[in-house]
This record gives sequence, structure tokens and C-alpha cells, in this order.
Amino acid sequence: MTLLQPPSQRLWVLAIVSSAFLLSLTIPASAEEVADYYRQNCYNCHTIGGGRLTGPDLKNVVERKDREWLINWIVDPTGVLNSGDPYALKLQQESKGAVMANVMGMTQSQANLLLTLIEAESKLEESNFKGLTFSEAPFTPQEIARGKDIFNGQVKLKNSGTSCMSCHSVHLQRGLGGGRLGPDLTLVYERLGGRKALGSWLMAPATPTMQSQFKDHPLQPDEIIPLVAYLEDTAKSGGAAAITPRLNFFLIGLGAAIAGLISFDLIWHNRFRAVRIPLVHGKKEQTHHGH
Repeated sequence: MTLLQPPSQRLWVLAIVSSAFLLSLTIPASAEEVADYYRQNCYNCHTIGGGRLTGPDLKNVVERKDREWLINWIVDPTGVLNSGDPYALKLQQESKGAVMANVMGMTQSQANLLLTLIEAESKLEESNFKGLTFSEAPFTPQEIARGKDIFNGQVKLKNSGTSCMSCHSVHLQRGLGGGRLGPDLTLVYERLGGRKALGSWLMAPATPTMQSQFKDHPLQPDEIIPLVAYLEDTAKSGGAAAITPRLNFFLIGLGAAIAGLISFDLIWHNRFRAVRIPLVHGKKEQTHHGH
């Protein structure tokens, strides 16, 4: 039940969330698999009792709309929306134009299992999918600094996950900068809509690449909170990833290439002299003896 953002507002989110659905290989087939499926594919946009993210809070959703409609919506949200259904149009408006993507292979029985999970979680005093709670108070410099260290890999993740810097960059990152496999995260705090949405995304990344990295190595709350603090602070600086790290990488590579060429020249020059001198001396001696 991940949502796609309208191209005019959030193309970055549209691309990665769409990929998460189209490439998802685990469609719930039994009750045991539903919780994992929800966590990997729905949790990044929908909490159960934790408030709205990109999509609405699903606590007691079966009391707000009849089950048959909800099943049809989960199976074919595009079709329901295109039919002009008033409730679907209202959901789209409340989500600022975002629409839920169709899930390949989703059936009515599987959608029903998801609703059963949501029903059960809604009855709990605190759902397992409530999400992290963030205060409105500013993050401390210590939280921001710790988040930076976690991002850059200076603090190892508790579950041995890959550091953010391996795939991502942020503005004004020192040294050689971060990786280029994933998008620049300078403004990800703004793109996802604040602390809670970013925190939920980090708890349950929806992209295929991040799922493969963090499904068995999830981030812990005491790692997510400082990461959110750092990325919020980074967003305030604005801009995109600086070109300096790439320039540094180019200059270091160029310097190494020049140093290598000079070294090879010296090595081969000495080898040439080592061969040439004995030959010249030998020829001189033969000429001298000949006279």
C-alpha cells in the first residue's frame, strides 16, 4: 500500500516507490507472511495508530469504510480512482495528489489478509506499526553529530547494515563524498515530509536495493532518531551534493596516474641503462683488443 508522489512534486519518491511495488517478490499468501509484507511494503506510507504519513493512518480503517470497498481498493486502486469513486478522490485530495500503486499479483484473498492484520493491530493498545514518536523540540548538537557519524559509517550499525555513505551523498560532505548508487539525500527530510515520515521510511525502506540490504539488518530506533536529526539539519543547509568531493576524487586520480607514469619512466629508464652500459662497454673492449 505504498503511495506514489505526483511527478510535479516528488519525482524522486515516485521512482523508488514504484520500483518497490513492481519488483516486490513477496505477496502475502498466509497470515504468517502478512506482517512482514506490511512492514516492507506499506509501513513507509501508512502507520496503524501513529498518525498520517504520505497516506492515511489505517487504525480502524475497516470501521471507516466497508470491507468490500477496501479489498477492491487494495487490489486495483487505479481502477477505483478512474471510476470516479468519491471516497477514492477524497483520499487522493487528502494525500495532495498522491495515488496508491497497483501491486502486481495482489488478489482479493491476500488483500483480505492485510485487512485482517490491520484490524488486529487496531485493537492493540499500541500497534507494532505505530512508528517512532518524535518530539517537537529541536534536536541537540549531540544527536546531530551522532547521526552524522552513523551516516558516514564512523559508528557501525548494530545489525551490521551498510552505512548510508556507501550509496548516498549529502551537501558539503567532506573528503571524497558519498556513493552514487542512491540519490542525494540533502533534501530527503523535506521530500518525505518531516521527522515521522522519514523515520518510518528508515524503519521500513521500500526500494528493492534498500530492502535487500536492510531486510535482515534493520536499523534500530536509537540509530534512526539521530539519522533523522542529521538529515533534518542537512536539509536546512539546502543545496545539492557539493561538486568538491568529485573534483577531489578526480584530482587524486589524476595525481596518482601522473605519479605512476613517472615511476614507470624511472624504472624503465634505469633498466635501459642497466642493459645498454654493459653492451657499450663490451663493444669498446672488443674494439680495443682488436687494435
